[in-house]
Amino acid sequence: MNITSTQLESRSIQYTLGISEAYATSNADETIVTYSLGSCVGLALYDPAIKVGGMVHCLLPLSSMDPAKARLQPAMFADTGVSHLLQMVFNLGAERRRLVAKVAGASCMMDEKGTFRIGERNYTVLRKVLWKNNILLASEDVGGTVPRTLYLRLDSGRTFVRSQGTEKDL
Repeated sequence: MNITSTQLESRSIQYTLGISEAYATSNADETIVTYSLGSCVGLALYDPAIKVGGMVHCLLPLSSMDPAKARLQPAMFADTGVSHLLQMVFNLGAERRRLVAKVAGASCMMDEKGTFRIGERNYTVLRKVLWKNNILLASEDVGGTVPRTLYLRLDSGRTFVRSQGTEKDL
């Protein structure tokens, strides 16, 4: 019996990650997805040896703008959100040296003059936190002026972005 990729995808459990949320799992049947990455950044982490992965959807760069909110919702901010996701995947057995990190988002949405540069700042903070944790990005789809949807399939580690009717593997 041949199984098509469409049939495989239909067997997957989809977990939809909202803005300012983080999620990690060891369930190889799951696909994590987050929509509407404009100036927000989405980070997918995956440990291929044990098929553990997770994702975070960060809205703003620095938790120092609202420390109380950051304690309640660490994934809202790139600095605390990335650290929070790292701890989540480590708690499931992932090892830092095996982690594959991929990022999408950081667009310049509704800021044509570049006044706030939220996307650029989110991306910079995310990279800095990963660098401090000795983790390099394997790939990215960032910048520009388009929104993106980020997917992570736990069975294979396949990470891809859909945007404006096209799909791109990261």
